[in-house]
Amino acid sequence: MADEQENKSKEIALTRVFDFPREVVWEAWTDPDGISNWWGPNGFTTTTKSMDLRPGGKWIHVMHGPDGVDYPNFTEYIEVDPPNRLVYRNSGGEGELADVSFISTVEFRDIDGKTELSLTTVMDSAEMLELVVKKYGAIEGLENTFSRLADYLDRK
Repeated sequence: MADEQENKSKEIALTRVFDFPREVVWEAWTDPDGISNWWGPNGFTTTTKSMDLRPGGKWIHVMHGPDGVDYPNFTEYIEVDPPNRLVYRNSGGEGELADVSFISTVEFRDIDGKTELSLTTVMDSAEMLELVVKKYGAIEGLENTFSRLADYLDRK
């Protein structure tokens, strides 16, 4: 119970239902070409350098901010269970973001042909969570990312 309470003080969680089958949402999340069309907050673009979708594999990508700042990201997959679940550790960045690291769990649940997508991110510390939420708008950015995914799926 203490670990669960400690994690709550370090986590961001979001759930949304998408009007698409789970396999379609999974593919959009795990296809290196597709994910570049929607990943990140509004105004961002993403360049995938490589994506190796397997436990121990890595997704190396750069998020390009609308202000011209690049945010390098290094993701290592811990669990890959198509089309149900992904668990990965993300790190990267420079300056004050160099120490930002977190584990994300993404769950894809079938609900009558639609997909309930839940993402829970647990930061390494409550201080890191406060930094990314207050200074970098992490919660709004995650909400933007889910909206961009919905728009991408609608266009697909």
